[in-house]
Amino acid sequence: MKKTEIGALILRIFLGLSFFIHGLSKFQSGMDNTAGWFESIGIPGFMGYIVATIELLGGLLLIIGLGTRYIAALFVLIMIGAIVKVKLAAGFMGNGQGAGYELDLAFAVMAAFLFLNSNSALSLDSKLFSKAQ
Repeated sequence: MKKTEIGALILRIFLGLSFFIHGLSKFQSGMDNTAGWFESIGIPGFMGYIVATIELLGGLLLIIGLGTRYIAALFVLIMIGAIVKVKLAAGFMGNGQGAGYELDLAFAVMAAFLFLNSNSALSLDSKLFSKAQ
């Protein structure tokens, strides 16, 4: 087992758990509230449902390593959207009135790594879709 495999596993589980918790939080606070917040920043409210579902289910899938490349790509897109639409104006570290985009960028970079290195031996993807079968 390579150290990079273990590192990718840790990264995948952490990122999956982080997105799962963010998605769960959106559902727990009420999807009407989430949709309303999306609308307040100029994004159609239905996108709140889509993002929350991708975060919740995608987080679980990432933890088990199923569809890693696709989920990671979706997470990169979500984080780019969050940075551009919500956080960019506050700057990297925030402006005292709102959080900066450093965490969103870190999540995007982690997801990009998983997108580029998605064939980990320690994932369900590798067990189900291995070319050596």
